[in-house]
Amino acid sequence: MPMPVKLSLISSEEVASCLSFTLTVSNQAAYDLACSDRKFEGLLDTLKAKCTRPMDLTSGLEHIVRRDEPLSRHTWFRMGGLADYFVEPTTVDELSVLVTRCGQNQVPIKLLGAGSNVLISDDGFRGVVIRLAAPAFCSIETDGCLVTAGGGASLAHVISTAVREGLGGLESLVGIPGTIGGALHGNSGRQHADIGPATHGAKVLTRAGEVHWRSRDELVFAYRQSSLDELAILEAQFQLERADSGELTKQMQKLWIMAKSSQTTGDWGVGRMFKNSHGVRAADLIEQVGMKGTQLGGASISDKNSNYVIVDSTASSSDVLNLMEQIQERIDLQLGIQLDREIDVW
Repeated sequence: MPMPVKLSLISSEEVASCLSFTLTVSNQAAYDLACSDRKFEGLLDTLKAKCTRPMDLTSGLEHIVRRDEPLSRHTWFRMGGLADYFVEPTTVDELSVLVTRCGQNQVPIKLLGAGSNVLISDDGFRGVVIRLAAPAFCSIETDGCLVTAGGGASLAHVISTAVREGLGGLESLVGIPGTIGGALHGNSGRQHADIGPATHGAKVLTRAGEVHWRSRDELVFAYRQSSLDELAILEAQFQLERADSGELTKQMQKLWIMAKSSQTTGDWGVGRMFKNSHGVRAADLIEQVGMKGTQLGGASISDKNSNYVIVDSTASSSDVLNLMEQIQERIDLQLGIQLDREIDVW
């Protein structure tokens, strides 16, 4: 027997604007009731999600939850609709409780890092978006040649800490945006250097809300991917090598200048679209099919590096996605190569 929920009948216009109902019927009955009125067409999935949303999902966690949060505030593209729930846990226990509840109630959940390479739909996300930005997830510590960093820590901050302490092995990643968690999940790097080889182990949170340690011999890294596919990377350890801090700083500065000269960079409105294909640069493939500089709506391909998309203030997520799809289709048609997206599309 389904638990009754309270629903009050209001006009279809009011329902369309706020989707707030209270009538003592079962969740399914409420959904069926809405189906009987054509005025609700196009709103049924949203209504069903609202009606079936568990009332106690955020009970006791109200201090870390925001409702209907604009996701455009949290991504470099400055685009994306609303998240039903936006949560910033302050402890691992809070995070585990929330993830467990979401799993029990089949509520969709996403983890958002720095938002540097995420494209979120203009319709937003129907579920829970979690960001690990609290101090508990962003700490950086060194012990000899071992660096321990929270999954929410900035990759740039971890690199600068290691260099300052005279620890080499991560400096070649300078200029790559994002968090430690995101970097490990996608094995961030450039050319012949990535984060995988320096990784000693990682503490992860599964989708069931359980915490596990993944040792080095359990980890597998490949081009822009890794075996760390659990919901969240809570912490990671890196085994580095002793080196002269001054020399590391010079090397890092040199790499930064080189990266800046060859790539489109910025704090917002820029994203790397595709993974390279079997050693061939995606930028070269885009230029081969004549799409360098192409613009669609408010999204355009960078003149500096064709594998980067730049958006202006008028752009929508659909502009970026449609532009990427056009690139993929043309390269597949003309070159017989299927490009994989590097941008994470929600």
